[in-house]
Amino acid sequence: MKILIVEDEELAAERLAQLIREIEPDVEIFGPLDTVTTAVVHLNTKPMYDLIFLDIQLADGKSFSIFDECQVVTPVIFTTAYDEYALQAFELNSIDYLLKPVNREKLKSSIEKFRKLKEYFGAENPNDQLYEMIRNLKMPNSTGYKDRFLISKGDSMIPVKVAEIACFYAEDKEVFLLTHDNKRYIIPHSIEELSAKLDPKLFFRVNRQFILSADAIRKVHNYFNFKLKVEIVPDPKIEIVVSRAKTTAFKAWMNGEIS
Repeated sequence: MKILIVEDEELAAERLAQLIREIEPDVEIFGPLDTVTTAVVHLNTKPMYDLIFLDIQLADGKSFSIFDECQVVTPVIFTTAYDEYALQAFELNSIDYLLKPVNREKLKSSIEKFRKLKEYFGAENPNDQLYEMIRNLKMPNSTGYKDRFLISKGDSMIPVKVAEIACFYAEDKEVFLLTHDNKRYIIPHSIEELSAKLDPKLFFRVNRQFILSADAIRKVHNYFNFKLKVEIVPDPKIEIVVSRAKTTAFKAWMNGEIS
């Protein structure tokens, strides 16, 4: 396996390389490259790597800008001392996000995740296919709305189609996706972000906590103070109340009265 390290801290790069060699003794490690500029110049020469470890904060700026300057067709594992960039990293062709100092077991899990994805696509141009799969799952379709989500779970990644989703909801500072077959996943999106990404014909944000799929709704009850209470299947075990300000729009949406 050929791995490129892009990291501006010499000690961090040396430690990461050492850990990788402990996990993958036959690996070929290139780098480290320490700036956005050098990374862009290098990657534009179309070198062949299996995997890139990419620090987010480099000497001359954030490495996200690399993706604006060249097409990175190699899967990426981001490394950073800050967790605030997780969402932005997820939107690029990343397969994982590791916080510094990098933990050996988490690094091993990330590499195993990468290997399983490569095995799924076979030996013929696996990186190109993996990149396209990640890009397609994380970007909106031609309508402008997402038609699927790529979920990270342990050392694997699971594609979930919008048609499989019953609702999204926020709880304990996390946002969850709940499927029609009662599987629950944490996702790196806020309720506000999801509202903009989902087709309003299929999903409705009933309050600050919940976005519901029309297919999941089984019954709607009148509630106090002109609100509505909604039952969905599967039951998330949390009361779902349509806010008073949204009851009229919700009834129209349920009746198919939305353009």
